[in-house]
Amino acid sequence: MEQALETIPLAKLAIAFIPVLLILIILARWSLPQKHTIYALVRMLVQLLLVGYVLSYIFESDSAWTIGLLLLVMVLFSSWIALSNIEAPKRSLFKSAFVAILLSSFVVLLIISQGVLSLNPWYQAQTLVPLAGMVFANGMNSVSLSGERFFAELTRGEDYIKARNIAFKASMIPNVNALFAVGIVSLPGMMTGQILAGVSPFIAARYQIMVMCMVFASAGLASATFLILNRPSKAKSI
Repeated sequence: MEQALETIPLAKLAIAFIPVLLILIILARWSLPQKHTIYALVRMLVQLLLVGYVLSYIFESDSAWTIGLLLLVMVLFSSWIALSNIEAPKRSLFKSAFVAILLSSFVVLLIISQGVLSLNPWYQAQTLVPLAGMVFANGMNSVSLSGERFFAELTRGEDYIKARNIAFKASMIPNVNALFAVGIVSLPGMMTGQILAGVSPFIAARYQIMVMCMVFASAGLASATFLILNRPSKAKSI
């Protein structure tokens, strides 16, 4: 029997922060920095509350330009965030991070939105924006992981080919682990959300398979593109 998902009252939503508070207590007791974590939590709260209002407007929009501009802004932010943990000049790397995330996301979203889902129009916001968010986030994380490891290996004196291979392999570990764990250790976000909303698990599983392929490919393509774009001029092979 299908059951509509109830709206969570704000008072009850606050209860979700109890286990979060436990982590902050651990950080304090172990004399570890808390400022960055608290800032991240506050930023998450503000961003998600604001995005709820913004997406309500976006989902009602019938403008391809509005959706296209939103996707561009998402790529710009994800490209800059991806460089936050990389010990290298960020301004010089921004272009390669932007191209890597944009190119990989375009390829994957085109195949998924038109080949699998056949969205009509292509800018159907209620479907495209959430999918784009997943793709951009995975591309961002992959670029961040590969970039951090790549420049660390170069600093250690490794040549480009070895540094590239080590970095690419490291960047794919979370996604490969997710492929092993899905359905056994965890029920991922989209599948969990659909089941909670009353969708049949058989249908939810199909969508989750699509999502797993989508995020795996976007992560790999973004990482590979970023590493290729940062190849030293003297390295001939890609």
